[in-house]
This record gives sequence, structure tokens and C-alpha cells, in this order.
Amino acid sequence: MRYFIEIAYNGKNYFGWQRQPKQMSVQQVIEESLSTLLREDIKITGAGRTDAGVHAKQLFAHFDFEAINDTKALVFRINSFLPKDISVVNIFQVKDNAHARFDAVAREYEYVISLRKDPFSQDFAYQLNKIPDVDLMNKTSELLFNHIDFQCFSRSKTDVKTYNCVVSKARWELIDNKLTFTISADRFLRNMVRAIVGTLLDVGFGKTSAKDFQAILNSKNRSKAGASAPAHGLYLTKVKYPEEIFLPIE
Repeated sequence: MRYFIEIAYNGKNYFGWQRQPKQMSVQQVIEESLSTLLREDIKITGAGRTDAGVHAKQLFAHFDFEAINDTKALVFRINSFLPKDISVVNIFQVKDNAHARFDAVAREYEYVISLRKDPFSQDFAYQLNKIPDVDLMNKTSELLFNHIDFQCFSRSKTDVKTYNCVVSKARWELIDNKLTFTISADRFLRNMVRAIVGTLLDVGFGKTSAKDFQAILNSKNRSKAGASAPAHGLYLTKVKYPEEIFLPIE
């Protein structure tokens, strides 16, 4: 039987989601915890992979196991077993061919910026000392909707077959001293959101024009775009799936 596990984590202490040969990852911690509790070698496949230091408010992964009689009890047990910076929100059965990565139809990220020194958000928001032009950044963000190939915002050493993504939402919102960028797409490339944020901040601070931003999109060249924003301000917040892959709760 196949199960989806819904996870949230603070990425500060981990070298990203995906297993690494010599670094601790979120995937490794969860696999080892599940394997211990279920007394079987459990491998999980995530909806995507976050980089070192990036957080997730919602990420799904799937794993196979013969049968889980009480998923709520397993959620309680694994949360008692996991470190404080990783949480399992839910575990539920899905169709046997459901895939956490390939069946996802949309993903959403948030990037959080603190506009004042805040000791309580230093690990969870990028600190800036002045406010960029939010209206200009929002207007420039609309250029993302009319573009498909985002190679210019992708990490150069990657094994993807296509750089095509469909962006459905890209919006900056300023509330009090917090500036948040929300972006949704059918898929994302490695480092894509942080590169977009960094380049849009260049626009907001007058270093790059909207015309330059369009030229960067057309260039397919990562070196033309701005520097990536720091990892600790980035959150994976939503992963959406078709309803039909979920089995009804008995």
C-alpha cells in the first residue's frame, strides 16, 4: 500500500531535503524514524527538494508499506521520535500509483523579508534596512506570467530535461515591517525562487530596470540575473494534488 506523509520543518540544521553522502538531510531523518517505528527499511520520495537552510510549511512524500492500521497513532509516535525542528502533520493512504513528485499539479513558495532588526526572525527572514519599490517589483513580477523557459534563474549544474515552468502567481505584499513574496507554479527549478527574489530586489532598489528584467528572462543565462536571496527566508508552503489520487477515509 502507498501512503502520503505531510511534513513541516525548520531547515536551519539540515543540508536540504534530499539525502547527502556526508551531510544530515530532512529525508534521512524521516526515513530512519519511519524505519525504526515500522521495523522495515522505508524509503520516501518527496514532492521536491529544498536547498540547505530552506524551510517547509508543507511538503509531501510517499512511501510503501504493507498496512498501517492506525495512521493517527503513527503520526503521534513519529512526532515523539523526531527532533523538534521536523513535524509530521498527517499520514494517509493514496492510490498505489500515486507519486508525490510527478502527481503534484502546483507548488507555492513564500520568501519573507524583515525590514527591521528582529532577533526573533533572524533565522526565518532575510533582513533589509530599507524598503524597495514594492509597486515596481509587483509590476515587473507580471513578466513572469508571459514566460516559460526559466533557465536564467536555474542553478547551472542541474540534470533537468526542461527549464519550462508555468508561473500562476507572483506577488509582493508589505505589511508593517514584513515584506513577503508569494509565487506559485506547476514546477520550480533548483534555486529558481531565490534567484527571482534577488533579481526583483535589484529592480526594487533601482539596480535593474523592468526592461533589463525581461532581457534577463530572454537570455537563458544565470550570470545575467541577480544574486540569489539567502536560503533562510524561503519557505515551501503548499503542494497541490488532484483529488482522485486520495483514497476515502474509512
